Amino acid sequence: MKIQRIVCNMLQENCYVVSDETRECVIIDCGAYYEEERQALAGYIRENQLVPKHLLVTHGHLDHNFGNEFLYKEFGLKPEISERDEHLINNMVHQAKKLYNLDLVFNTPPIGHFLEENEEVAFGSHVLKVLETPGHSKGCVCFYCEAEHTLFTGDTLFRGSIGRTDLGGGSMIQIIQSLRFLAQLPDETVVLPGHGLQTTIGDEVAHNPYVDR
Repeated sequence: MKIQRIVCNMLQENCYVVSDETRECVIIDCGAYYEEERQALAGYIRENQLVPKHLLVTHGHLDHNFGNEFLYKEFGLKPEISERDEHLINNMVHQAKKLYNLDLVFNTPPIGHFLEENEEVAFGSHVLKVLETPGHSKGCVCFYCEAEHTLFTGDTLFRGSIGRTDLGGGSMIQIIQSLRFLAQLPDETVVLPGHGLQTTIGDEVAHNPYVDR
């Protein structure tokens, strides 16, 4: 499995393009806001002759969804997200004004599919399992590839930290429960977060004060 990270927008959000030898790929959390980010994303896909199959969304906050309209126009992809965050992804203009004081022109693509716990998203020769991890938002999910020991955590788990819980729908109790659930994964599991550098489950259990088995 090949993973390309593209750091996007004013909040340095991590967008991931995940592909394999079949050239099928998924895009996780397309936060591409600036034109150069969008062109870098599309250029990578086209230069590597990839076939996008899914646009997966860990949660509905604006910085993880700036590029959804672009991907819809370029590749026909519709965002796939937990139904619990439907209200967030369908209110991007309100989020932009409330959180960032941005007057955003944003046409939200139609939601392609609502993700559910333990659902398997297939592309190429790989499968990503959906893990519900509420706390940062009500509908936060992670994507886990057991075969590759890889976990995409969005804003649930960062290297040495966790996502904030003071936004609408956030809950410290829920995110701690979600982190305890993720801590049961193998120590060697590589964690690819929504912001910052990668880590492992083992390192977070050992050093992250919020993560405990």
